[in-house]
Amino acid sequence: MAQQVVGLIGAGRMGLPIIGHLVKKGFAVIVHDVNPAKRAAAEAKGAQWAESSDQIAGRADFILICVGYDREVKELLGSGGTLTAARKGTVIALLSTIHPRTVQELADQLRHGGIEVVDSTVCRGSWAADEGTLLSFVGGSADVVARLTPVLRAYSSDVVHTGPVGTAQVAKAVNNLILWACLVADHEGLALAQRYGVDIEALRRALLTSSSANHALENWGNQTMAWAQDDMAIVAEMADDCGIALPQAGVVREICRTLKPRRYKLEEYGK
Repeated sequence: MAQQVVGLIGAGRMGLPIIGHLVKKGFAVIVHDVNPAKRAAAEAKGAQWAESSDQIAGRADFILICVGYDREVKELLGSGGTLTAARKGTVIALLSTIHPRTVQELADQLRHGGIEVVDSTVCRGSWAADEGTLLSFVGGSADVVARLTPVLRAYSSDVVHTGPVGTAQVAKAVNNLILWACLVADHEGLALAQRYGVDIEALRRALLTSSSANHALENWGNQTMAWAQDDMAIVAEMADDCGIALPQAGVVREICRTLKPRRYKLEEYGK
């Protein structure tokens, strides 16, 4: 059986470790990033560098997109995008956290040319990407998901098929909504405890064995909140689109805006 080729676009904090896991699992990996300075790191992981994304389009069996925003995804897959020239039968997986509507529209457009677009969002953070223990949500038809799953298993300890195209974005949005709400609650609880002289680290460890245990508390001190506001903006837009009120999500979004530069500084919280 010929070695399968996986293209990856976006060799950032999540993309780079994924490259290494794919290579270790026996895939031939071709990588492109708009920042040429990423080349050395990608090649050190065992990947081949592509000078442009269109060099990936004509060679890859699977293409993973790890860019940051809707507009970047649309530049690659929208009208005139370089990846619209991918070979018939290519599966393109969007790891980016974007609006589910964007994924659905792109999937509809490219399906006519025999290109399958699915969303395959990842959870558990950059440390899970390093370890190869990410949780991958994947939205698409069962047969396409089955084809893609061995690729996802290279860097994910858990792969969950959430339903049709777009549902993995919904699952990731729900994950993010709950994550940031927990991080805010953790700050408020521990800040209150600190004011009363409680040993914060002893309390944190104890809480992880109680009904208040959560991932943000378990990984206290590690979260950069780099994408918190963008994540919550997507949640707000999704809620508006379907006509549901999410009052707590709105409050969390606003708190995240002010919390990000002061995260984990409990002595400053609430002042």
